[in-house]
Amino acid sequence: MSRGRTMPRGLLLVLGAIPAAAAGSEPLSLLGIAAGKNGASLSVPMQIVILLTLMTLLPAVVMSMTPFLRITVVLHFLRQALGTQSTPSNQVLLGLALFLTIVIMQPVAADMYHQGWEPLESGQLTPQQAMDQAAKPLRNFLVRFAREKDIRLFVEIAHSPAPHSPADLELKILIPAYILSELKAGFQIGAVLFLPFLVIDLVVASVTLSVGMVQLPPVMISAPFKIMLFVLVDGWNLVIGSLLKSFY
Repeated sequence: MSRGRTMPRGLLLVLGAIPAAAAGSEPLSLLGIAAGKNGASLSVPMQIVILLTLMTLLPAVVMSMTPFLRITVVLHFLRQALGTQSTPSNQVLLGLALFLTIVIMQPVAADMYHQGWEPLESGQLTPQQAMDQAAKPLRNFLVRFAREKDIRLFVEIAHSPAPHSPADLELKILIPAYILSELKAGFQIGAVLFLPFLVIDLVVASVTLSVGMVQLPPVMISAPFKIMLFVLVDGWNLVIGSLLKSFY
């Protein structure tokens, strides 16, 4: 028999041996979900689909369920108040916000890993139990910054029973309440940042109009003064330091 015929047949034998070997060994699993024979559990392709779906939702989770939301809103207001147009660029601001988010969320992520993933890897918990345990540190973080008014709003919208303690709150209520609370906090900080630069704009505009400099836009004159004020007071250190301290 020629070599060209034996290679496909040998390949078929190897491929045929894989299901037999899998049948005699432990069920295949991904994400801690076993793919058993009875069809009660999810198959590996379905688990891969679920994993890819969760990965597509990961950016939205990072942007809405972490301090990334407040930080990006504040940095955007700060750039608008300075009047520097696209400086710093969006990439710089997003990178700064991302690294600050990692610093703040590192203890929460470590607790989620120790309470959820490690017991799941060692077989002490089922996937559902591991998810419940991992959600506890995240729930505690969201409860700290979600306003009671926003929580009450979503409890009424979801027609859920009134919780007796923060531990009784579900994530479907805490997450949107946290987002609203962070948006409010970000806009409040942004409004405070706008005030000193608004005063500079008003003073420069009144002076230019009084001396008859109508052809020169007041923004062009006030921009160097605003940047100079921001640099003299070490504005980046003050803003970033205040943002980080607001989460501790």
